[in-house]
Amino acid sequence: MSGIRVRFAPSPTGLLHIGGARTALFNWLFARHEGGAFVLRIEDTDVERSSGELERSLLDDIRWLGLEWDEGPGTPGKYGPYRQSERTGTYREYAERLVDAGRAYPCFCTEKELKEKREGARAEGRPPRYDGKCRGLSEEERAAKRAAGLPESVRFRVEGDAAWTVEDMARGGVEFPADMVGDFVILRSNGMPTYNFAAAVDDGLMGITHVIRGAEHLSNTVRQLLVYEAFDMPAPRFAHIPLILGSDRSKLSKRHGAPNIADYRERGYPAEALINYLAFLGWSTKGKDEIMQVGALIAEFDLSRVSDSPSIFDEDKLDWISANHIRRGGSGRYLDQAMPFFPEPMRERYNREELGRIFDIVSENLPCFGDLQSGAAAFMPGPPAYGEEAAGGMAGAAVLLGALRDGLRGLTDWSADTLRAAIKSIGKETGVKGKGLYMPLRIAVTGAAHGPDLTSILVIRGRKDVIGSIGEAIRSISRQGG
Repeated sequence: MSGIRVRFAPSPTGLLHIGGARTALFNWLFARHEGGAFVLRIEDTDVERSSGELERSLLDDIRWLGLEWDEGPGTPGKYGPYRQSERTGTYREYAERLVDAGRAYPCFCTEKELKEKREGARAEGRPPRYDGKCRGLSEEERAAKRAAGLPESVRFRVEGDAAWTVEDMARGGVEFPADMVGDFVILRSNGMPTYNFAAAVDDGLMGITHVIRGAEHLSNTVRQLLVYEAFDMPAPRFAHIPLILGSDRSKLSKRHGAPNIADYRERGYPAEALINYLAFLGWSTKGKDEIMQVGALIAEFDLSRVSDSPSIFDEDKLDWISANHIRRGGSGRYLDQAMPFFPEPMRERYNREELGRIFDIVSENLPCFGDLQSGAAAFMPGPPAYGEEAAGGMAGAAVLLGALRDGLRGLTDWSADTLRAAIKSIGKETGVKGKGLYMPLRIAVTGAAHGPDLTSILVIRGRKDVIGSIGEAIRSISRQGG
């Protein structure tokens, strides 16, 4: 294994979002391509919003996607623990080291004061930076504020006015102005670390060599670089991958479809189809085939091919990619995953082989297993419900359907070739052909004018079911006076 180490660090305050899953994927693909380690770290210092249930959901979704981690919860390594809530002692120790070295100081400003200062700066058109009020407090002044019970946080002391230039692996050279940040909080008054401090300390202590994350984190880079520098830790290389937007070019949200991995799991999308689609949200292959298996993605993944422009989430494109995976994999690959999505009457009526045949027939354009409910409706056992449109398609066809029922009932061989020949022969006898012959039969058996190959439906549905459905159709026509 190479010395490359990357991490995915979700917060268990919500479900795994499409954007987070794409970040995890890019880290995982990079690690696998380079022979490095993929570390999973849970950033759960937001005590009020984090929960064990949400953490379990995150881990389940990551595993379901196939992104197994080399170190993290349940997979110990020498850099653990891998939950930030279990590392709070470390953050306090490192904050105290900065205070002792004069690189940080206690701050007693209240949230009300800070809010008023931020609002005042914005009103004057200035960036809302901390004014350094608590920078020069003497020990006596600090003691007096503690005695008064004022909240005490710890701020990093930002010195110098040098600008920063970071060579981003996905975006090229990125410049940060010298006055971008003022003294920032590293430890809150409740003793918990801020994101930038905890992330930088952990990355340094865990030997993270590359930080691959969303472009929304770009502004955090300078604060984290300052922390690395203060502890003389080598800074990782950064790659900020493009934002994912909805079709209206706004931030991707629930109203754009199903932006959480759990939603797509419930709807029955194959994991490899989601992986395939997520890989193309901001990255491009050298080849022309957009349907790629995980092994091919690992072999080709290169951060230099990551775009710096936002990606548009397009569920139609996801459906196309997913349908291709399902069609290519067929029942041999996907029947077990699809099985729970078949309607219960079909699972009770058909054996595994028959369900596999049905799956292969309807999977020609099936984006997710959840669509089996409608896609396989033609194979639902028992007479269908005849709506107004269906009844219209059978109007005047009672005699034809009677001939079909009688002719098919007498067959000794219920195979596709025999059925085709029998239907054609009955058509000649009744003087009906083409659409006039096949549509009433299709509607009688399935309740719909269109669907999968009719002969395949008849074979799988079986003699008793088909004859019974035709008989019910004849009775329906009779009730309608036709």
